[in-house]
Amino acid sequence: MNNVQPLIKHRELTPLHEAWNARLDTDLYNQRTASETVNAVIKQKFGSFVRSRVWWKQFRELAIKCIVHNIETALS
Repeated sequence: MNNVQPLIKHRELTPLHEAWNARLDTDLYNQRTASETVNAVIKQKFGSFVRSRVWWKQFRELAIKCIVHNIETALS
């Protein structure tokens, strides 16, 4: 857990919150935004649940959804 930094901005209610937000890396924060957008698109296309009950099948199902999304994105 070394070198872990939060990427969620604080509500700026105090000067301390403003200082914490100023320390955030904007490039990483923008990557977080892109990641959240892709997650929302995948959930919208394929649904927000998995049908499998076993954890490794759930992982496989999510990986397949991501692969299909990447293929569709590359083809369009």
